[in-house]
Amino acid sequence: MQHDLSGLRKNYNKLELVENQVPENPLELFRDWFLQAEQHPHIDEHNAMGIATLGLDGYPKNRMVLLKGYTYEGFIFYTNYESEKGRAIAENPRVGLHFFWPALERQIIIKGLAEKLAENLSDGYFESRPMLSRISASVSPQSQVVPSREWLEEKQSAMEKSTTQEIERPAFWGGYLVRPQSIEFWQGRPNRLHDRLRYAMDEEMDWVLERLAP
Repeated sequence: MQHDLSGLRKNYNKLELVENQVPENPLELFRDWFLQAEQHPHIDEHNAMGIATLGLDGYPKNRMVLLKGYTYEGFIFYTNYESEKGRAIAENPRVGLHFFWPALERQIIIKGLAEKLAENLSDGYFESRPMLSRISASVSPQSQVVPSREWLEEKQSAMEKSTTQEIERPAFWGGYLVRPQSIEFWQGRPNRLHDRLRYAMDEEMDWVLERLAP
């Protein structure tokens, strides 16, 4: 099978990214870009982000998750701690996050260290989820081989029928905070001369702003 894609290209010309127009703290620029993505009519799930981990098999793996919060400390998402990504993070907490918003011709690339959230924060988020989402998180052995979809649906249905009270967060499920070590902002520009500004944390825990060649 062969499919030549060499002729596919797009010229980027919507926005620019220059040093004298960005804040000193990259989390503030992230907030501004994130809110613009949230308000854009052609962007669905603006909080969808890729997370790359180094697997126990030695291979990197990237998958999409949903950002559920961000602060000056970092970025928050939730998952099964016993999943493939959870086991990878336990072995090596260095992760990569990636946001791509084609409608704005923008992407953000983040390197950081992942750590588990405090249990009360994971409890609070779990309690806010719809009932069926809580059930699914409780019955799914995420990343493990299962016999069939019907097997999963039967487990979900059985728990739904037997549940007479609030479903507590299972110990194997919860949140992570990714503390950024570097955040790169990419803005598409004409003729592939893109803008790339990277904030990197130095030894004094201060952010240093650098321009990268496209």
